[in-house]
Amino acid sequence: MAVPQLTPSVLHTNKELPTLIVGPSLGTASLQLWGPAVPYLKDHFQLIAWDLPGHGASKPSTEEFSMSQLATGVITMIDALRTDGVITDGSKLFYAGVSVGGAIALQLAVDHPGTFNGLSSICAAAKIGTPEGWTERAEFVAKAGTPTMVTGSAQRWFAPGFIEKEPVISTDLLHNLQDADRFAYAHVCGALAGFDVREQLATTTDPIIAINGAQDQVCPPADAEFIADNAPKGTAAVIDSAAHLAPAEAPEETAAILVDFFTSN
Repeated sequence: MAVPQLTPSVLHTNKELPTLIVGPSLGTASLQLWGPAVPYLKDHFQLIAWDLPGHGASKPSTEEFSMSQLATGVITMIDALRTDGVITDGSKLFYAGVSVGGAIALQLAVDHPGTFNGLSSICAAAKIGTPEGWTERAEFVAKAGTPTMVTGSAQRWFAPGFIEKEPVISTDLLHNLQDADRFAYAHVCGALAGFDVREQLATTTDPIIAINGAQDQVCPPADAEFIADNAPKGTAAVIDSAAHLAPAEAPEETAAILVDFFTSN
């Protein structure tokens, strides 16, 4: 196993503002996932996105990795951005991620306490699915490819009626999935199979807000409540209109919750 190399994308530049690092869900690229929320976030944060290996701007991984190694990849990326002067030393730093990107928020709180002034796990949980389910999906996608996941993901990702209401946003995200490297996708599934920080939440010291969609069948609001109940500085919020991709489905509401929480920390 090795720490994967992650490629950042600057969504909005303003070094005078705090920096918000935003992370993706499995099968999506952060540009398409977070793009709808940028207009509501850009007055408050410099926005930098990262992509999973083999998704969006990031190169495919060549070997398996753990969630801890993926979190270390995010830290390595941030260190490089600081060295390059993209992130100003001493400026406030926040993190928000969706699904696996939200799970990384919790992993960062466990493994790298104090790095961020606040974190948000969105449409995520301290344990997502089962190891058996993720292992089975990894094996299937490695053989059959990511297009086989499009139909099921369309049903899981979006609240009823969203695809019809926002065909461009939903189609772009489903194209991300179709274009993702199948082996890298499988590697992320493998990392999720070993992810479980339920017992470690009590050791965290960072402010964390868990935001889940009321219509999310993958990570329902109960998962956000669990994080709020078990992280010493945890809190929870629910977005009624969202399923599993809140920044794309409910960008204004997601941004408002993040701005309110982060500006108070």
